[in-house]
Amino acid sequence: MEEEYIKLIFGLKLKQLRNKKNLSLFGLSKLTGLSKSYLNEIEKGKKYPKTDKIVLLADKLEIPYDSLVSLKLDKNLAPVGELLQSNVLKELPLELFGIKKGDLIDIIANAPTKVNAFISTIIEIAKHYDFGKESFYLAALRSYQEANNNYFPELEEAVLGFAEAYQIDLSKSVTAQELEEILIEEYGYTINNEELQKHTALDNLRSVFVPNSKTLHIAHRVDDAQRTFIYAKEIAYNYLKLTNRLYTFTWISFENFDQVLHNFYASYFAGALIIPKQLLKMYIDKFFAGSTINTHILAAARAQFNASPETLYQRLSNILPFDYQMENLFFLRFGTQKGSNWYNITKELHLTHVHSPHGNETNEKYCRKWVSIRVLQEIEQQNLEHHVDVQLSHYPNEGLTYLVLSSATKDPFKANEYRSVSLGLLVNDSLKKQVKFLNDPNLKTYNVGVTCERCALTDCELRQRPPKILMAKEKNEKTAEVVQQLLQSSKK
Repeated sequence: MEEEYIKLIFGLKLKQLRNKKNLSLFGLSKLTGLSKSYLNEIEKGKKYPKTDKIVLLADKLEIPYDSLVSLKLDKNLAPVGELLQSNVLKELPLELFGIKKGDLIDIIANAPTKVNAFISTIIEIAKHYDFGKESFYLAALRSYQEANNNYFPELEEAVLGFAEAYQIDLSKSVTAQELEEILIEEYGYTINNEELQKHTALDNLRSVFVPNSKTLHIAHRVDDAQRTFIYAKEIAYNYLKLTNRLYTFTWISFENFDQVLHNFYASYFAGALIIPKQLLKMYIDKFFAGSTINTHILAAARAQFNASPETLYQRLSNILPFDYQMENLFFLRFGTQKGSNWYNITKELHLTHVHSPHGNETNEKYCRKWVSIRVLQEIEQQNLEHHVDVQLSHYPNEGLTYLVLSSATKDPFKANEYRSVSLGLLVNDSLKKQVKFLNDPNLKTYNVGVTCERCALTDCELRQRPPKILMAKEKNEKTAEVVQQLLQSSKK
């Protein structure tokens, strides 16, 4: 047990016992002869009393010595104890969010019962939605990205530094061959393209890195774009000196938050190396400047950079907020199986928290008018390898409209599965000034909702389920309105 945890638990128990006795700190000081400031330090977990002081406190509070020093907590403090004893506070770099660990401890010490109720609520929600440690870490990472508008200048600078040191020409796209040469010659890697296909249990993995032998195993189904990204990510781990890392791509599980954060840093570095900012901006400017939609420009960008649609859209989510002041955006990745009518959001990012659509974990049907879903339906129906579409999505309930770009592809690692990635940009005055094709008659506008169960659109021909949640809400509101009228009439 860590000394810090023992001090915190003793302090919480002492404060709980003092409150049960209806004693103030001043009152406990008079009762025991110990100074008020000393007792305050104990309760905040900053000091642990010597044995004679514990004996005195136990005697005056009429509690057995063993009970006072025991680390066992009653039901009111148990959740707080679980939080303090867990690795969450240790592993989560609170400084990323401008939070001092001491501030959290003070909150817990000053209002243990209320904090306990809050923690218990979070635990219950987590259980209900199967929200485990990994989900918590990923949610924390998303918050970190959102707080920085998903743009990290230090990583952009690191890519420029790497390119200069290794003579990578960022005026053109980087190749897998030149990155492989750096991994082998500079970092002592061995590339194995055969081993993974011998293990059927590893079919869903694209790569596995074995640190002891510095062997990078690559799945045989990896295409050139994916190989380039894997190489760039491995270079990032080495160049940025990120030692606490994941060894598989895609990831299987996270042991701590540093692995989540370093995985993100390496992915960001890889995206910035494969898709140099100045080169990408040339395509963005050309795409936005056209009076008509030209999705071929997006396809040309993808081909130019030898990048997957997801890498391209993720990179756009870095550049647009910083260089084009388009901070009101969201990124979504959907997945579905062939022949299925069920679509899942497998990744999301919202730079402004209020914007729809957010992932819904309550088994509701997402709006079928989203371009994210339509491209998945069309790629399957037309048996395409890659499909791109653009639409304006208008949310009548919120009065907001988004320009949404979406790409769908077959999942290269999962048979009979498809995925789409989408980027939504809020249509505001800034966007209208920069995007010239908003009045293109070929750019269709769809009135959309979030899920069918919450949608107020009455003329939707694609509705999958009745709006039962919305109907229940409206019924409750009507009931409350009538009750209020009755209450008002009784006062007359």
